[in-house]
Amino acid sequence: MDKKVSLFKNTGILYIVPTPIGNLSDITYRALETLKEVNLIACENIQHTNILLKHFNIKNTLISFSKDNEVQKTDHLINILKKGKYIALVSNAGTPVINDPGYLLIKKCHLFNIKIIPLPGPCAAITALSASGISTHRFCYEGFLPSKKKLRRDLLCSLKKEKRTIICYESKHRIIETIKDIINEIGENRHIVIAREITKKWEIIHGNKASLMLSWIKSDVNRHKKGENVIIIDGYKELKSINPSDKIINTFTILKKFLSLKQSVFITSKIHKINKNNLYQYAIKNKEK
Repeated sequence: MDKKVSLFKNTGILYIVPTPIGNLSDITYRALETLKEVNLIACENIQHTNILLKHFNIKNTLISFSKDNEVQKTDHLINILKKGKYIALVSNAGTPVINDPGYLLIKKCHLFNIKIIPLPGPCAAITALSASGISTHRFCYEGFLPSKKKLRRDLLCSLKKEKRTIICYESKHRIIETIKDIINEIGENRHIVIAREITKKWEIIHGNKASLMLSWIKSDVNRHKKGENVIIIDGYKELKSINPSDKIINTFTILKKFLSLKQSVFITSKIHKINKNNLYQYAIKNKEK
């Protein structure tokens, strides 16, 4: 644990301590030292955290700090910090507060001028993003998608034209329904990546367009309904408008007499080596012509 003297007089320190998201070897030396030296560990689940502590032969006092008791326990922890004690905040896995309890506690620490020291460490969203192959320069994090279908679809619809990479979590029970909703609200051709069981033995990171990802999951439902999922959705890319040449229009017009719009666009794009999505958008806009 840091031996620096606190700049915040007469108060303790709250340490935000990330823990492994699967592989226990991912814990840092600094995190282990902090968990050993603090006066108290506030954890999302005592039994779960005890497994980690026992693995590293750490003995300390634990207090439950979950979504169910966060409000009532926050004031209790603040009073302990005011007495000059050191507390480590941990969640079941990953970086605390990211979709886990702790926001209210940290907000009140700022209010009462109590020092907060965050430690760097594992986070499922960032770990999955780094291996997704989708742009990492700009992204937005949506946490767990709503469990109710209408709310989930409304949210996805609002993200349809989000240009940044989108990161969200989904449970194993709703993954199929959510991919269907992504297809309906964002588009069957939007590229998505699913990362599951990250850092664990059965880790899977797989990406393709949404329609093919649905087929992939359905091909082995039992296998794909294990563990929580991180879903990475490629950001919206505005297609450039094109003015196809007479040759391209003639090819497309002939094909359209015998084939579907989709097939006609695909074959025309192959013949003339142009972007099929741009041609498709042009065809939709000029459908009546």
